[in-house]
Amino acid sequence: MGTVGLNFGSATSGAGFDVATTVTAILATQQAIETPWKTQLAALQAQDTVFSTLGTDLSTLSTALSSLTSFDGVLAEKQGSSSNTNVLTLTSADTTAVAGSHSVVVTSLATTASNYSDSIATASDTLSGSLTINGHQISVVSGTSDTLQTFATAINNAAVGVTASIVTDANGSRLSITSNTSGAAGAITVSSSLTDSTTSTAIAFHTAQAGANAALTVDGLAVSSASNTVTGAIPGVTFQLLSSSPGTTVQIQVTNDNTDIESAVSSLVKAYNAVIADISGQEKNDSSGNPEPLYGSPTLSLIQTQLQSAIFGGSASGSINSLSQLGITSNTDGTLTLDTSTLDNALNANFSDIVGYFQNSGSFGQTFSTTLSNLGNTSVNGAVSLAQQQNSTEETSLNASITAQDALIAQQQTTLTAELTTADQELQAIPEQLSEINQIYSAISGYNEYTNS
Repeated sequence: MGTVGLNFGSATSGAGFDVATTVTAILATQQAIETPWKTQLAALQAQDTVFSTLGTDLSTLSTALSSLTSFDGVLAEKQGSSSNTNVLTLTSADTTAVAGSHSVVVTSLATTASNYSDSIATASDTLSGSLTINGHQISVVSGTSDTLQTFATAINNAAVGVTASIVTDANGSRLSITSNTSGAAGAITVSSSLTDSTTSTAIAFHTAQAGANAALTVDGLAVSSASNTVTGAIPGVTFQLLSSSPGTTVQIQVTNDNTDIESAVSSLVKAYNAVIADISGQEKNDSSGNPEPLYGSPTLSLIQTQLQSAIFGGSASGSINSLSQLGITSNTDGTLTLDTSTLDNALNANFSDIVGYFQNSGSFGQTFSTTLSNLGNTSVNGAVSLAQQQNSTEETSLNASITAQDALIAQQQTTLTAELTTADQELQAIPEQLSEINQIYSAISGYNEYTNS
């Protein structure tokens, strides 16, 4: 340990010395002990920043891959089209649909049963009597002020499978009753003993439209549908009937969703390249010539080796045994490039094999997925996660050492400041003490330094 001298000039000058500067100089050696700790701590924190980014990018890569390895992911998506959208239009094709072509002939549309009453001149006319709808009697509510509207409200409140409303036009007002169920199952039976008490006129009900099922053939098979929205006739496909055309065959084409698949594969390539860029960025010096935080890191080397092994690993599926067959090729810097034309052709020619290449047990997709889970920080046992845990342990120890050293320095600073302040005060008092001694000496000896030589 070095020594620190006190610079206060002549001891009898009374000038004393600078206590704060002297204390700082004395404690500089103690503070220097922390320098390597703080340097190491800063290096670990810089590594943490890179590990965090790497972990995030590995997670993004894992998510991109999962859209292709998931059984209900993008490879299960279907899209479809209708050759005559005036007759029917495709609503949806879910993951259970199978690519193929289907022939549909629409003979008749489904209809919903409805009935209506005779018109009355004024909607506020008082009514008497009752209605029986599907076997349920709807009677007069108040007996003195019942109108079409009070009957409509009573019908709706009765929950008998129909909806009542008032229709008003140039001929007057009518009570309309519409089934809540489309097709033949929604048939309505109405009997009426209603009378317009204001005009003493009986109010009869009429059938506006009978409920009927849609009739169509799908690939030659006769199909009956209670709704014009048809589900189940083609597995996984829903389509809407818009008009009947008995002599017209409509082609429904169900296809794999190549556009979304190509987008998912592009996202996979982009996410992989981001991870490679993270790794490459650490294999050099920064602009100041200093090594990047993870330069020479064994964790980084492990991740790079396992990624490169996994991207070209996994078992074949039928005719598909490599990423290059999907238009994915490797560049000299380790990144990947996607040729969407090659991928599109492969999807059209070998779709089921591509699905197997991502989803079969032991396939490329499953092998790569396992590798990613072992490398990132989403699992406590992932390589990045383990490296972050190790750094955290070292940082905790370093911070504890720095805190303890800071406490020791603070204690020494307090003690030294008190002691040196006292010494400074004593030095400043010396001239006065010497003066007092001179005065005593003069009084005893009669000597005066100013008059005697």
